[in-house]
Amino acid sequence: MLQTVEQSHPKPIHYVSPPTPPTSNTGSPSVSSASLNTVKVAQMSIPNHHHILIVTGPAGCGKSTIAQHLADRYGFDYIEGDEFHPKANIDKMAAGIPLNDEDRWDWLILLRDQALEALKHGAKGVVVTCSALKKKYRDVIRTARLYDEDPNASVHFVYLRADKQTLLARVRARQGHYMKDAMVESQFAALEEPDEAECKQLKDVEVVDVKGTIQDVQLLASAAVDRVLTTNFAR
Repeated sequence: MLQTVEQSHPKPIHYVSPPTPPTSNTGSPSVSSASLNTVKVAQMSIPNHHHILIVTGPAGCGKSTIAQHLADRYGFDYIEGDEFHPKANIDKMAAGIPLNDEDRWDWLILLRDQALEALKHGAKGVVVTCSALKKKYRDVIRTARLYDEDPNASVHFVYLRADKQTLLARVRARQGHYMKDAMVESQFAALEEPDEAECKQLKDVEVVDVKGTIQDVQLLASAAVDRVLTTNFAR
């Protein structure tokens, strides 16, 4: 059984500014900016309901960009998952050595606990970036609702889906990041995409295609989270 571990870390939780309107989009055929304003953001959620949004996907899918956008839009706190990897993990990835399950357990638990700590200190929600490549990794984060002091807490995943060639091109364009081509290959080999059974049974995964522009993906991700929050509001 996984045990919660106490681990100090020099990186603080990132607290963000008040919500800002979503970026306007002139080219997305899938989602119009007007559709995102049908319900005011402030009215989307039950008062005092806690939300943990996990933005997931392999290296290069845009987790940080989309997570920051969602945190700004909804006024949620933001946690950059990569900053909480221990040095041993970073050294392995920089050397092109894939992380194994043992490397990830404490990291996943730490991210879960950091999200809960943000809620404990008054955040109405928190957005976390985490690759969460396998279902059992996502299940670790799902246990957050068992540890939250608020019984109304909810965990939802925004899975950013892209093909391998798109991700390889994006990683190659990065400057100074420890993720290399080999890590994309290894992450795709380990990837367990949320399947129909997981999505239907647990009802906590939103799949967002990232082939379009940044503005397209921001709009699609915002629409997905809008659905989550309005569903909670309607209950």
